[in-house]
Amino acid sequence: MTLLVQTLILGLLIGGIYALMSSGFTLVFGVMKIINLAHAAMIVLAAFFTWWVWDLTGIDPLLLGVVATPVMYGFGWVLYKTVIARVHRADHELAMVASFAVAIAASGVMSLVWGTELRAATPSYFNTSLEIGSIVVPHAQLYACGGAVALLLGLYVLLRRTFIGRAIKACAENRDSAELVGINVERTMAQMFAIGAATTGFGGAALSVIYQFFPESHFVWIGRILCVVILGGLGSLAGAALGAAVLGVGETITAIYIDTQWATTVPYILIIAILVLRPQGLLGERMRADGAHA
Repeated sequence: MTLLVQTLILGLLIGGIYALMSSGFTLVFGVMKIINLAHAAMIVLAAFFTWWVWDLTGIDPLLLGVVATPVMYGFGWVLYKTVIARVHRADHELAMVASFAVAIAASGVMSLVWGTELRAATPSYFNTSLEIGSIVVPHAQLYACGGAVALLLGLYVLLRRTFIGRAIKACAENRDSAELVGINVERTMAQMFAIGAATTGFGGAALSVIYQFFPESHFVWIGRILCVVILGGLGSLAGAALGAAVLGVGETITAIYIDTQWATTVPYILIIAILVLRPQGLLGERMRADGAHA
């Protein structure tokens, strides 16, 4: 029983980090109907930025995630204005292709700047744990999950309680009606994409502490992100949180009770299972064919 409780706790801690990593991806799709395949590459870019500054200064990498968040917001804004918006206006379907091209280009740039070796930030608490009876909770996962949950709550408040949040919701429901009430749709779309990119800031910082990474590891992470959002339902923030918890627990149970090598197959098994059994996801709604592009 102790091992099971330990496993569930570790899985939920990892799930909290996955939820933040996936939140920006699912929000961009929910509002803009863009599948941003560069999202995982931005997470790895934020991880490299965090590791680089930590290596130079020794500042706590999770604290640096607070710095990486506005940096990635700016990166997302520029990316949207220079690439995504232009391609999206020309051909809606090509936006996904353009984002994949950005991911490949980012991977190449990261290789040139930081090399192709495995990297990881190891703060002083990396090998320390909180002990609650016979349950051991690693500090690194605990702090990373705590920061991720705090940012997710902040994102929820931003979307529910602020003008930009209401503008984003209006644009998601009907862009023409949003324009009629005075909302600048183009600026709102840029802000939405940039907010999605901002979530990769702390997500990348958490990645740099919890996992080893290298430039092309974004291919692994886009698989996990797709698993989370497909499980929860594309466009659903609550669904992303639920899907992240399922994936985190599933990977941890597989690693502890079966084999660590099998844990890497869990995201793909879950994707296949959910597509067969419930294509709209756990909390998603089935999209009507006549309203798919409304």
